[in-house]
Amino acid sequence: RSSVRVLCGSNWSLVLQGQWMLEFYAPWCPACQQIEATWESFAKESEPLGITVGKVDVTQEPGLSGRFFVTTLPTIYHANDGVFRRYRGSRTLEDLQGYILERKWEAVEPVPGWKSPSSIMMHGMAGLFHFSGWIRQIHNYLTGTLGVHVWISYAIFILATLLIGLFLGL
Repeated sequence: RSSVRVLCGSNWSLVLQGQWMLEFYAPWCPACQQIEATWESFAKESEPLGITVGKVDVTQEPGLSGRFFVTTLPTIYHANDGVFRRYRGSRTLEDLQGYILERKWEAVEPVPGWKSPSSIMMHGMAGLFHFSGWIRQIHNYLTGTLGVHVWISYAIFILATLLIGLFLGL
């Protein structure tokens, strides 16, 4: 049984309380696979450190990766009572533990308030990531299930974009 807490769109707000280390990963990512055992060991040793160790699968949670503005994998954040800092150190067990034990996170500049995952701005970003997933599902339905040619699907989206713009412009 894993000691790492799996976070998703419905429970991500847990990281707003207490101290957390949070990894954003993708199952297909070689660098993510490389630190998987280290991350699991870090989670097993987390109780004496007074932290909770979590992870987010960006392939399953695009809204959450958008909320944290994840652009590289793996991405690790430290959170302490809703204040987020991006961890950019070494991915060894000793360095991860030292980051917490030696309170190295205090020397790292926190994520600005407007870019904080709990801000209105990042809530909107999460919505855009959800919207893009919805568009991809529609495209896959049109091309896969209905057998519509890819370029016709693109034309439908272009036409929809123009009509929505025209409607909003009026």
